[in-house]
Amino acid sequence: MELYYSFAIITITNVLLLLITHAMDTLNPSHTLRHTTGDTLISSGGTFELGFFNPDNSNKWYVGVWYKRIAPKTVVWVANRDNPLPDSSATLTLTPPGRLLLLSAANATIWSTNISNILHNPVAQLLDSGNLVVRDGIGLIVWQSFDFPTDTLLPGMKLGWNYATGREAYMTSAKNGGDPASGDFTFRCDPTGYPQNVLKNGGSVQYKSGPWNGLGFSGGQNLKRNNLFKFGVVMTKAEVYYHYELLNRSVITRFQLSESGVAQRFVWNDEKQEWAMYHTVQVDGCDMYNSCGAHGSCNADVVLGCACLERFVPKDPVEWSRQEWRNGCVRSKPLNCKSGDVFLKYSGIKLPDTQLSWFNASLSLRECNQVCSKNCSCMAYASLDISRGQNGCLLWFGDLVNIRDMSPGPGHDIYIRLAASESRGKKRQVVIVTLCLMVGVILVCLSLLLSFQMRKRMNHQSSEIVLGLDDQPDESDNKELELPQFDLSIIVKATNDFSMDNKLGEGGFGPVYKGVLDEGQEIAVKRMSKTSHQGVDEFKNEVICIAKLQHRNLVKLLGWCVQGTEKMLVYEYMTNKSLDLILFNPTRSLLLDWPRRFNIINGIARGLMYLHQDSRLRVIHRDLKASNILLDCDMNPKISDFGLARTFGGNETGGNTSRVVGTYGYMSPEYAVDGMFSVKSDVFSFGVIVLEIVSGKRNRGFVHSDHRLNLLGHAWMLYEEDRSIELVEPCAKKSCDISEVTRSIHVGLLCVQQHPEDRPSMSSVVMMLSNGGALPEAKHPGFFTGREILKSETSVSTTTSSSTNAITISLVEAR
Repeated sequence: MELYYSFAIITITNVLLLLITHAMDTLNPSHTLRHTTGDTLISSGGTFELGFFNPDNSNKWYVGVWYKRIAPKTVVWVANRDNPLPDSSATLTLTPPGRLLLLSAANATIWSTNISNILHNPVAQLLDSGNLVVRDGIGLIVWQSFDFPTDTLLPGMKLGWNYATGREAYMTSAKNGGDPASGDFTFRCDPTGYPQNVLKNGGSVQYKSGPWNGLGFSGGQNLKRNNLFKFGVVMTKAEVYYHYELLNRSVITRFQLSESGVAQRFVWNDEKQEWAMYHTVQVDGCDMYNSCGAHGSCNADVVLGCACLERFVPKDPVEWSRQEWRNGCVRSKPLNCKSGDVFLKYSGIKLPDTQLSWFNASLSLRECNQVCSKNCSCMAYASLDISRGQNGCLLWFGDLVNIRDMSPGPGHDIYIRLAASESRGKKRQVVIVTLCLMVGVILVCLSLLLSFQMRKRMNHQSSEIVLGLDDQPDESDNKELELPQFDLSIIVKATNDFSMDNKLGEGGFGPVYKGVLDEGQEIAVKRMSKTSHQGVDEFKNEVICIAKLQHRNLVKLLGWCVQGTEKMLVYEYMTNKSLDLILFNPTRSLLLDWPRRFNIINGIARGLMYLHQDSRLRVIHRDLKASNILLDCDMNPKISDFGLARTFGGNETGGNTSRVVGTYGYMSPEYAVDGMFSVKSDVFSFGVIVLEIVSGKRNRGFVHSDHRLNLLGHAWMLYEEDRSIELVEPCAKKSCDISEVTRSIHVGLLCVQQHPEDRPSMSSVVMMLSNGGALPEAKHPGFFTGREILKSETSVSTTTSSSTNAITISLVEAR
């Protein structure tokens, strides 16, 4: 993200003119900036500087603007990005007509502002905003660098169209970190139909934000109202543009389009002297443009990523069953405009692509319905602006594409045209639902009566919830669970009454708090939430598994607390918290050099081998993921969260369930689809974690500019092409042992193979990681493609799996 450049200095042959109160450097026709070494820079007086630089000490030189007091230098604008200077001799001058010229040593024009008008007393200035401007004699700006962004958008810049000048301002990625020349990706505000932000790779659309709705972009998951900056889309007859402005002038932030096509925002952390990632525009595979075809909706939280909208069916059922979704869906019943159609409300979705749309800001939603109903080509309508209720009218014509499920967020409401017969079917459904609700209310009342009778009994027997462990093979096992029972008052005091300042995070079980006991020992308290889907069984599971298992790579349970409705588990505190918080953080991941990453991989493998083979009870974790790997002060890994684990005795190695639990992206194919779990399910999850540790990328939401594969598919492709080393995260490459890296990737791919019988046991994994013997060839992974088939494979799943740090899924019925 940051560009590491060698910077030369500029000299000004005459005394600089102090023109405004900011002590802002200026350049007039009597002044010239020559490229020599050891002289002063032209500066905005506060934040930015203008000068010559050459990337990676190459022989190519450029004129650019960068932050004045930030190291390493971060370039935000380049004048001659596509026409570098051939050597270090150059001149930047302002001619009397008012043109800025960049001349080579041979006086060849390398770059200019191309101002056609002749200006009187022109002056060039670098403003505090980072904007390089040319003013005429009365102070009017006639040219500015902000009209010509490179790969960075600064506060005050505009992305969009100026209809008066016919000029579009848009971002273009750099070729790479060492070459600022224009790359393949562009990011722009497209006013076609109705404004939305669009990312393209050449002429191919990669991402569309959805239309602007007055509060944000319909599909903008990460762009939320905040106290750092405000943002919006401005639409007038003269121009349409997206912009953002700072709310806090002390904040330094930039929005950048990376060379790989990822739009991302950074905020400068002055205390740590580093750029921190604030958010990325693309979050997951569902942000790929039109991933599910017409009338298809993408949901990144399910294994099968695409589904037809309600009352739509796959256009090609055979292709759809193969998870080839590009042809999308069609209405289950054809439209008949002359006989009358109806409009069904769809809620909580990203609105479709507005390229073929029409809008009127003065119409109400009711008037919008009337306009759309009278036009047989109108396929849907929605409110234009939801910032102050439902205002304006937005109509769609043609197929509805680029839809995604935005739940549990607010999403947007849209009304889609359907056959009139669908309305009658809906009325029947309302009657059925009403009857079901009535029956449900009666059942709920009965259950409340029963629960009231049982509540007193449960309160008296609260401690027996833990110690009455019916899963134990004999009575002697209960005696071995003699863990300390903490009094609630002790935990309340240790956590400062569960202060938000002490909150470490939250999972499916509930929130986790840091605490300090009176004797100074640091603890982590997992407090069961009243709304948690996990309950007594998971609480018992956690105690059974942790109390009876002792291993250096398993988190240590210190005690428990059951008092009234409160149920809590007390653990040793892990200084570095969970693996995902470091691994997927652009700045904190720098702490993980390759030796540490390899140590984490080996530690997880040894802990999992103990669970599967060496412990007294065979344990299948069922929710192994990066967020459930905790790191101590020395970055040693410890497996945690056994609430969903299953224990077995004897030679049992697996089972079947109708209640699929775990986190999508880490779940094996046979478990996610059929509910079949085994030790090989954990092996699959381990393989995903290995590939994430090596690459520093989440399996879920992995984006690559050259293809649409997820992380598993990308790793498999590199492995097939003998390019596995390219998977390694750049910050770990410098310290990596190539043989260890390629071996780890190979082992990871063996673990994520499609069929469980092909996957190695964890004892084999530990052995393969620790010695240099030959490894078997890996077969294709499960859930490994994005939405296209690799090479000659024709029957491979094309699901975009995910490995986000999401709340564990624990109530999904297996199909």
